[in-house]
Amino acid sequence: MLVAPNAEKTAHAVSLNAPSAENPDGFHRLIGGGVEIGETHGDAIRREVREELSATIHELRYLGVLENIFQFDGQLGHEIVFVYTGRLDPQPAESGATLTESNGSVVPVVWRPLVESGSELPLYPAGAMPLVGDL
Repeated sequence: MLVAPNAEKTAHAVSLNAPSAENPDGFHRLIGGGVEIGETHGDAIRREVREELSATIHELRYLGVLENIFQFDGQLGHEIVFVYTGRLDPQPAESGATLTESNGSVVPVVWRPLVESGSELPLYPAGAMPLVGDL
């Protein structure tokens, strides 16, 4: 998954996901997806960004790995997440940007402040932002 900051490094691009049982107002999720058989996690994030956003990543940097155990609409989920940062080219628009999931669904992309104020929707995977440090 990718922490993709804007040029000013004040915000990062995330998907805006529909409400779920656990998050009735919706939630944000880092951009990215799963690793395919025979693919490295670095190659996976490049592919996912290309497929979902028709973009490339410049200055890709590995930040770390985290284990994410979560509930989604009452179902238990578990994933191992490799977290990267990098600059998207082209960057998503300030408003009206979208990404296309592997199942064909279109999801809005929004800019979330890098400094959390507590008023934002929850960000998943939880625990990713402490890996960012100073960009």
